Amino acid sequence: MEIFKIDNLEKSFQNGEVEEQVLNGIDLTLREGEITALVGASGSGKSTLLTIAAGLQPATGGEVVFNGKNLSKMKQDQVREIRAEKFGFIFQSSHLVPFLTVEEQLILMLDVAGSKMKKKEKSKEVTRVLKLVGMEHRQHAYPSSLSGGEKQRIAISRAIIHQPSIVFADEPTASLDSKRSIEVMELIQELTKSLNITTLLVTHEEEMLQYTDRVITMKDGLIEESA
Repeated sequence: MEIFKIDNLEKSFQNGEVEEQVLNGIDLTLREGEITALVGASGSGKSTLLTIAAGLQPATGGEVVFNGKNLSKMKQDQVREIRAEKFGFIFQSSHLVPFLTVEEQLILMLDVAGSKMKKKEKSKEVTRVLKLVGMEHRQHAYPSSLSGGEKQRIAISRAIIHQPSIVFADEPTASLDSKRSIEVMELIQELTKSLNITTLLVTHEEEMLQYTDRVITMKDGLIEESA
């Protein structure tokens, strides 16, 4: 089922007296339960496309429609509310808060998403989600005691704890070795399918593409190829 549609998306930046066009009319549809990968050389526009789709920066032109709602025409506080409740994020770095335990990190995400759960219910939900990523034994650990692969698994659990519709993953394996990268991508693939999430992934690692459903190749702000 179609859940996300990008129509004629444009983005330009003012660089002194020169206007630089980064996106040149992008059309893209995302479906439930699928991983769509954005690939392309540095400067092709893939990360800009992801951040605009995720509501992290505005477009210059075109539309971003999520579940029938046109985010491009909404006020910023409305977009922020949808982003907090319905979107999940995984980045190259885990961005864990150093002075919070794993459980506290995930409970904070539930609070940001506006969860009405009571304290004990939140703790049980944290345990449930950590089991999905094989990290329930690290529930009370601090980030300093976690390996790079463990941190990224916690980042994944944080991205799905509030049951989002879409997960935006920007180079989630770039800082990991090949073994940990495969483990993380297998986990993202498994969760996308089992939870029926839509995942939009930016990556430059070709070996990760085998875990995706669609590959969109970008060049000079345009979609050059879709497979």
